[in-house]
Amino acid sequence: MSMKTWCLLSLPVLLLLSIAPTEAEVVQPMSDCKGFLLDENTPQIPGILVDGEIQDQNRYKAICQTYNDERRFVTLYDTTNRIPVFSAYKYKGENKGTPRPSWKIEPQLEDPNGDKNMQGSELDHYEHQASNKDYDDEKDYDRGHLFPRSFAYSEDDKISTFTLTNIVPQAKNFNQVSWVNMEKCLRCILLRFCKNSNNIPEGYVVTGAQPGTGKLKERVNIPSVLWSAFCCYNNGRNRWIANSFWGNNVQASPDNKIHTSPLQDPIGNQQYEFFPGSQCPVDTTADQTIRQIKHNCPCPP
Repeated sequence: MSMKTWCLLSLPVLLLLSIAPTEAEVVQPMSDCKGFLLDENTPQIPGILVDGEIQDQNRYKAICQTYNDERRFVTLYDTTNRIPVFSAYKYKGENKGTPRPSWKIEPQLEDPNGDKNMQGSELDHYEHQASNKDYDDEKDYDRGHLFPRSFAYSEDDKISTFTLTNIVPQAKNFNQVSWVNMEKCLRCILLRFCKNSNNIPEGYVVTGAQPGTGKLKERVNIPSVLWSAFCCYNNGRNRWIANSFWGNNVQASPDNKIHTSPLQDPIGNQQYEFFPGSQCPVDTTADQTIRQIKHNCPCPP
């Protein structure tokens, strides 16, 4: 399903999409969506994604995010909490231009016949994913990107990030201050230090969320923690560099600072393996690797 057809659809259109020939979007296994994971190895997410296998295939869905018939990134989506577990993408450099298209959903996550409350154009909510209605008039939480549009390479890549399957409720202050500062740091590192042996920008990033106890509109889980990890080859130093960042998804307080750590360190209350089977260093941070180089990346201490 090309994202150009993703929109907040009425029931008749959803029914039409369910029988029309389309490009597969929700994939199984996740390895069917290639090009966005380092060495094509999936992260290890305890109890959710283990050795490339989705543990509960009824609840967690792999989405090969597609726009204009081209695959842009991959998301593992939690249809119970109605938030992504993570989005993964390949950094290819950046171009100017940040369009703000309308938000979209993924029709293939829905079974219109399974929700009798879906009534044509009055359809406000979806059974298996968040909708715009869940975020309307929300004063405390933003639509927080996991794959941020500012990291996307082309205009179409940027547009592709505007799907609600790439979004979590993020505390406004945390999103607009702490997290955006982390993204500026990470963008700087990716742009200046992540180049392959052909001197082409290239880095792999996985960004996700740990579910919390609260809900938005009594439907969409509010994550307790957001995290992001990257790994890339640095041709200038002939070595791989990697790092993880995480923070508590809370409003302004001493608890919403950004933590930076080696890949092997636990995040929140979880232990992840972001780039299994790779050459990514797990016991050093990117800063420890490149600190000898004078750089002005605005990174947290």
